[in-house]
Amino acid sequence: MATASHRWIRRIAMGLAAIVLLAGAGAPAPDSAPTTTAPDFTSLAPHAILIDAGSGEVIYEKDADDPMAPASMAKIMTAIVAFDALKRGEVRLDDEFTVSPNAWRTGGAPSGTSTMYASVNSRIKMHDLLMGALSVSGNDACIVIAEGLAGSEAAFAAQMTEKARQLGLDKSVFTNATGLPDPNMHTTVRELAAMARHIVRAYPEQYKTYFGNPEFTWNNIKQRNRNPLLGVVQGVDGMKTGYTKEAMYGLVASAERNGRRLILVVSGLPSARQREDEAAKLLSWGFRRYKTITLFAKDQQVGKARVWGGDRSWVGLVAHEPVKLMISDDERRRMSAEIVYKGPLYAPVSVGDAIGTLRFTLDGKSVSQVPLYAGNEITPADGMLRKAVDTLSLMMFGS
Repeated sequence: MATASHRWIRRIAMGLAAIVLLAGAGAPAPDSAPTTTAPDFTSLAPHAILIDAGSGEVIYEKDADDPMAPASMAKIMTAIVAFDALKRGEVRLDDEFTVSPNAWRTGGAPSGTSTMYASVNSRIKMHDLLMGALSVSGNDACIVIAEGLAGSEAAFAAQMTEKARQLGLDKSVFTNATGLPDPNMHTTVRELAAMARHIVRAYPEQYKTYFGNPEFTWNNIKQRNRNPLLGVVQGVDGMKTGYTKEAMYGLVASAERNGRRLILVVSGLPSARQREDEAAKLLSWGFRRYKTITLFAKDQQVGKARVWGGDRSWVGLVAHEPVKLMISDDERRRMSAEIVYKGPLYAPVSVGDAIGTLRFTLDGKSVSQVPLYAGNEITPADGMLRKAVDTLSLMMFGS
């Protein structure tokens, strides 16, 4: 028996309009034979992968599981461990850490590597250290974070490797927080893409705050973000470059267009120019595979939800923004959609009340969710008979 104290998730199939759009256009006839086409893109990068951030689907890959040196792309895992510590309350953004002589010498101005130019023995807030580490790839910032959180960089690197295992990544091994050369440190472009996806999905606010800044100034020294695609290629809003003599030039990039986010990783390119060109080409190719379809206009009724004890039995559900999907022709046949809301709903219901979600799934994985709101008012029923019929229906059938 359903009562007000026992709430459940109630799923209702979408209307025919969306089903037709998702499954009909561009889909082959049921009796048509599948066709195989040759790949229409090949990256010059020795190692490359392009994935859909929502579903995790691999769109393109090339030697994606070969071990490789991560260079500064290792800082993505440094960020994950730091964000985890912030989430657990082990550190706050305004906590200050000291720039040790080791951090200054190994990753600061004397090192000749990428640095935020932190002064030795100065104290810097965690927020500024993350800005220095992730905007301008400051090695000094990473070492200070590592020493501040774990006592030593080696202990912090062990946490990085352990976090990789927790995320199901069994090929990555980290020996420092910076990505500076070490023969015992390695990862793959597939696992780097998984790390990037984890940040985008688990820490969206931190991603926006620390990875997309066009520039960063410390000690009166202004540096531009090292991501060559930021502000140049449509939709790119962050992630991380890498270079060492061993690893050569690499890049992790994330871009969003029309609600579809792609994540790419390229590595092993011989020049910064080729890194930029190949990454831009791969992203452009990936987005060209998709077409944007408007399923519902702003405030158009998407579906309805059952209401008990009201002057009407159903409330219309609307989205406050146009409902759009960016999908490939192949995905049209594999996409499904449902309206999800907690029930039972009881009158009164006011226009604009948040009711539920329109959820799109691809191969069983959620790829997009759109909030749904009441599109009309439901007032309590006047007569006892209507309320009694609704109550009996709810008790006997749950509907």
